[in-house]
Amino acid sequence: MQNLIVSTLTLFLLACSASYAQQGSTEKTAEEGNFAIVIDERLSLLLTEPSLYSIPMQRLSRGRRLLVISSMDTDGITFYEVKTSASNEQTGWIQADAVVGNFRRNEDQRLVRLIHASTGFGKIERAVYFLTFFPESALRPSILMLLGDLVEEKSLELSTKASAKFDRREMAASGAPLHSFYLGYNGLDRYRKLGIRFLFNFNTRSYHYDGEAWLELVDRYSKSEEAVEAQKRLDFLREKMERK
Repeated sequence: MQNLIVSTLTLFLLACSASYAQQGSTEKTAEEGNFAIVIDERLSLLLTEPSLYSIPMQRLSRGRRLLVISSMDTDGITFYEVKTSASNEQTGWIQADAVVGNFRRNEDQRLVRLIHASTGFGKIERAVYFLTFFPESALRPSILMLLGDLVEEKSLELSTKASAKFDRREMAASGAPLHSFYLGYNGLDRYRKLGIRFLFNFNTRSYHYDGEAWLELVDRYSKSEEAVEAQKRLDFLREKMERK
């Protein structure tokens, strides 16, 4: 009798497991066919199944672009089934909180909260992702202003580090123009990958943000409070670039 009960229970559990797997592979949602980007690498573990207890495949880096196939709620978490790239057929499941996309309501607000809670390069990186995914958000002017100020502030630090790294005699011996060393400085690489550009004042040996975010504010949001401040920053940028 005991063996019969155990066998019956085993068959029941197997049936439930099969039903669960079928549900996870066939469910279609509003997210299907949309792109998302990883914004929180602390939660970005790609899993074989939609469960916090499933086998991990890899941890996806911040900025990784994904194609969302379907979604499922388990363990009190929403998971997305995703494809990691167009050329790679690998699929897996990722916690929805790890990514952002413009297919869910209030996603721009969620990302803005994360931006303001961030520090260092991560703050700049997430601000760029916001501007990429939410071109029509009402919060865009404030993030444009924030990004411009963050990058210009960072330019002072980068100028100091670059000057400390380069030896003038060694640069002169190479025969290459001085400004090419500064504009080729590897400390700028991760900013360039985000589309952020720095100007270089040869006379003061200093970098400055090129002002793209401020220009958008002046051109696109001319009646906003941010546009007034952006114009002031553009005027000041022109002064800094003309310094001897």
